[in-house]
Amino acid sequence: TYTTDTKSREENKKTIENLYRFSIDIKKIRRLKEWVLLQDTAYVKEIAGILKEMGADETAVANILERCPEAILHTPAEINSQRALWQLVCQNEKQLIKLIEQFPESFFTTEYHENQKANILFFQELGLKNNIITRFLTSAPNIFYNPVEKNKNVIETLQRNYLSLGGSHANMKTWILKLLSQNPFILLNASTAIQENLEFLQKNGFTDPEVLQLLSKLKGFIFQLTSTTMQKSMLFSKNVFQCSDQELKQLVLKCPALLYYSAPVLEERLEGLLKEGISVAQIRETPMVLELTTQIVQYRIKKLAALGYDIKSGTLESLNGTKKDFEVSYGKIQSKKERPIFNPVAPIHIED
Repeated sequence: TYTTDTKSREENKKTIENLYRFSIDIKKIRRLKEWVLLQDTAYVKEIAGILKEMGADETAVANILERCPEAILHTPAEINSQRALWQLVCQNEKQLIKLIEQFPESFFTTEYHENQKANILFFQELGLKNNIITRFLTSAPNIFYNPVEKNKNVIETLQRNYLSLGGSHANMKTWILKLLSQNPFILLNASTAIQENLEFLQKNGFTDPEVLQLLSKLKGFIFQLTSTTMQKSMLFSKNVFQCSDQELKQLVLKCPALLYYSAPVLEERLEGLLKEGISVAQIRETPMVLELTTQIVQYRIKKLAALGYDIKSGTLESLNGTKKDFEVSYGKIQSKKERPIFNPVAPIHIED
């Protein structure tokens, strides 16, 4: 955001001296963002002072300025404005300084201050909790750089479509907030793209309740796709599984990944499964296995094989799910294998 075409090509000696005073690794800054050291004006002492006021110790100040040296190019007034803004959603300054330590770049992006403020107030009015808004500020800061009208427009498009798909007014707020919490990047999409993707699903025979189901299952990621990529993915699945349009629709509802992942990704994962001796019929029965990368599948198959579990003849259910889901399935198979066979009619030997 700052020009690298500096007036002088010499480092600012005063900046260097002030950075040394705070035990900041100058070599690190030279290596990563030397242009900061070439600027005529810098506010090292002032920015370090504000951070200390908020509760940062010397080590924290050094870490923050090493990771985000461009912070020293902001005026104290800009940083104090940003501080007041983030305090709208932080419980206290202790939480604020902790967030700045973890995500300094997000905090020191002050160019969109007015948009950030308007969007924070809009999200609060919408009903998002402050802890969710702070998560957005740190993990998806660019959604705050949009003019608030753009974000409002996307939300209104979602609300309108939710109601037209059969959603109720009573549940709409909960649905929108959940969707946003799961995937705030929805707000980076154009409202026209949202409309087009929903129409694509309807044209492909998905009923309104099924489209709503897909939206919830895909956590809004569907809006980051295009009708062309979805068409290619569906065509790929139809050819692989040799199924009718109706059967394909049921497979997609069972495993939305068939819609979300591109055809090349699905093909690579399918080939990985086939190399392990798994049949297309098994994959069709449990398509959710395509949600996993080839490396994860190989690792899980090896672990199960070590227990004597043959994936080729069994179900793929034991491969499915998150890491936690797999560990539960693996634990059940392991305990079943280790459990001694109990014979209910065998005599029980009791010592006299």
